[in-house]
Amino acid sequence: SRNYCVTAQFSFQENEIKLLTAEIEHLKNFGCLGVSPSLEGLRDENAKLKYRLNFLKKSLQEERSKSTKSMININSCLQEIFGAAIQAAYPDLENPPLVVTPSQQPKFGDYQCNSAMGISQILLKTREQKVIPREIAEKIAKNIPDNECIEKVEIAGPGFINVHLRKDFVSKQLSSLLINGVQPPAIGKRKKVVVDFSSPNIAKEMHVGHLRSTIIGESMCRLFEFAGYDVLRLNHLGDWGTQFGMLIAHLQDKFPDYLTVSPPIGDLQAFYKESKRRFDTEEEFKKRAYQCVVLLQSKNPDFIKAWNLICDVSRREFQKIYNCLDITIIERGESFYHEMMKDIVKEFEDKGFVQVDDGRKVVFVPGFPVPLTIMKSDGGYTYDTSDLAALKHRLCEEKGDILIYVVDSGQSVHFQTVFAAGQMIGWYDPKVTRVAHAAFGVVLGEDKKKFKTRSGDTVRLIDLLEEGLKRAMDKLKDKERDKVVLTPEELKAAQTSVAFGCIKYADLSHNRLNDYVFSFDKMLDDRGNTAAYLLYAFTRIRAIARLANIDEQMLRKAAREEVLVLDHEKEWKLGKCILRFPEILQKILDDLLLHTLCDYLYELATTFTEFYDSCYCVEKDRQTGQIVKVNMWRLLLCEATATVMAKGFDILGIKPVQRM
Repeated sequence: SRNYCVTAQFSFQENEIKLLTAEIEHLKNFGCLGVSPSLEGLRDENAKLKYRLNFLKKSLQEERSKSTKSMININSCLQEIFGAAIQAAYPDLENPPLVVTPSQQPKFGDYQCNSAMGISQILLKTREQKVIPREIAEKIAKNIPDNECIEKVEIAGPGFINVHLRKDFVSKQLSSLLINGVQPPAIGKRKKVVVDFSSPNIAKEMHVGHLRSTIIGESMCRLFEFAGYDVLRLNHLGDWGTQFGMLIAHLQDKFPDYLTVSPPIGDLQAFYKESKRRFDTEEEFKKRAYQCVVLLQSKNPDFIKAWNLICDVSRREFQKIYNCLDITIIERGESFYHEMMKDIVKEFEDKGFVQVDDGRKVVFVPGFPVPLTIMKSDGGYTYDTSDLAALKHRLCEEKGDILIYVVDSGQSVHFQTVFAAGQMIGWYDPKVTRVAHAAFGVVLGEDKKKFKTRSGDTVRLIDLLEEGLKRAMDKLKDKERDKVVLTPEELKAAQTSVAFGCIKYADLSHNRLNDYVFSFDKMLDDRGNTAAYLLYAFTRIRAIARLANIDEQMLRKAAREEVLVLDHEKEWKLGKCILRFPEILQKILDDLLLHTLCDYLYELATTFTEFYDSCYCVEKDRQTGQIVKVNMWRLLLCEATATVMAKGFDILGIKPVQRM
C-alpha cells in the first residue's frame, strides 16, 4: 500500500528532523545558562541547524508530494509487507528469503509469496528444526500487517501464499496514472550514471556492428533518465593512435594546400583504404607516417589541424546516423584522455603494480591470466592505458555512481581486467559503486553467419537505414495506406516511425547477450512481437476515443470523476498488467536487459486485444452505426494502456504516430 511503502522512504529524514529539533532545543537551554564566552558560536550553530531543519522539511514535503504522483511498484510493496510479516513471525531469522512474483494463472491469485519453502530449509540446516512449509506459510499469513492493497491471501500446495489484490486499490492506482501521467517510483538519492556507448572509429564508417551498442546504449540512457538519475552519455571515439600518421601523410600528398583550403574528402572510407594500402606497400610513406604520429602527439599546430579536419569529416557522417536514430551523445574520444595516461602509468608504478616484460610495462591483475599493457616498448600507450584513464576520470572526476560500458561480448575479458585493476588500485569499491559491462552478441545474416554484404564486406549502417526506409514505404503502400488513409505528410511520418522503430525493436527485443538474426521481413511483419505490430496496436487504441468523439479534455475530466470498474475478468487482467510497468522498469535497472520491456509491451498489447474483444468500449446501433453508449471507464482503460505504451516506446527510442 502507499502508506505502508512510503513510510520507509521518509523514516531517515523524519528521524533527522527530530534529532535537529532536539539539538536546537538543547542549544536554547545551553544559551540560557549564561555561558557568555561562546554565545556567538552557539547562535551560529543554532542558525545552521535551523537552516538544515528547514531544508529537510522542505525536501521531505517535496518527496511526499512526488511520491503521491509516482506509480507504485506493487511487487516492491508486497515484498515490504511480506518482509515485515516474516520478521514478525521469525524475528531471530537473519536474511530470510523473500520471494514475491506475479501469479502465472488467475486461479492462483494475482501474486505469490514463495518464501516458506526457503525458510523451511534454513530452519532445518541452522537449527535442525523440521517445520513443513505450509505451517510456515500460515504463520507468515497471520502476521501480515494492515495495508491497503491485499484483499485476501490463501495457502496453496506445499506452502505457496496466493495473494489477491483489492480492486479499489488497483482502480485508485489506475486513476492516479491517468491524472498524473506515468511517473517513476521515487529512487531516493539522485545518483550519477555514466554510459559509454556507440564508440565508432574516426576515418571508418559506422557499420552494422555499431548498431547494437548505439541502440542499446541510447535506450539505457533514456531509462535511467526517466527513473530520475543524472545521466552522462559518452561516445568513446577511436580518435587517436598510430593510424592517424598514415592518414595525415596521405592528406598532405593528396591535398597539399589543406591548411588553407578545406579538402573535399567525399569518401573517407576510400581515403582510409588508400592510405592503408600505401602504408603496407610503400616503405618511404610508412616512415613518414610514423614521423607524422610523433608530430601529432607533440601537438604540432599543422598536424593538429590535419587531425581535426579528418575527425570533422567523420563526425558529419556519424551525425547523419545519430539524427536518423534520434541519438543524443557527447563526444569524448581517446584523445581526451591522452594527457592523463602518463599519470596512470606513474600511479601504477608508485604502488608497485608494474612489471617490465620485454621492454613493455605490464600490470598483472589477480584472477586474470593476461596482463594489461600500460606502456609499449617504444614508450607509446595502448587501449589498456586509455581505458584505465577513462575509468579513473569517470570515477574520480565525473563522480559516477554507476558506470555502464555498452560494448560487444568480445571485449568482456578486457573490461573485467580493467575494472579489477581499478578496484586493485583503490579507485572504487564495488559495494559502493556499480561498474558494469553491458555486453551484447553479434548481428547475424539470415544464413546465421556474421551479417555482411554479398561481396563479403561489412554492411554500412547508413545503407541499412536507407533500405529500412524503402521497405517500410513498400509495406505501407502494399496496405494501400497511401491512397485514401494517410496524407503525404502522415505517410512520411509513418514510414520513418516504422522503419527506424522496427530496426531498433528487432535489436532490443532480443536478449542482448545473444546473437540475433537481422531480417527485414520479420521485423516489418505486423503479426507477433514486432514494432510494426505494436505501432499499429497503439494507433488503433488511440483511435478508439477519437472515433467516439471523446477528446483529451473529456478524458482528463473523466479520469478525475469516474471510478474505474474492473468487474469483468478482462478489465481486471488489463488493469493489473498496466500497473506492472514500474516492476518491469526496476528489473531492467537491475539487470540491464531491455528485452524485458519489449516482452512486457507485447503482453500489454495482447492483453488489451483480449479486453477489447470482450468488453464494449463504444456501443453502436447495429443498423445505423450511430453511437448509443460510451462506457467511459473502459475508454479510460484504453487511455491508460496507450499512456504506458507511449512511455515504453519513448524508453526504447521508438516514435509512434497518431495515424497509420
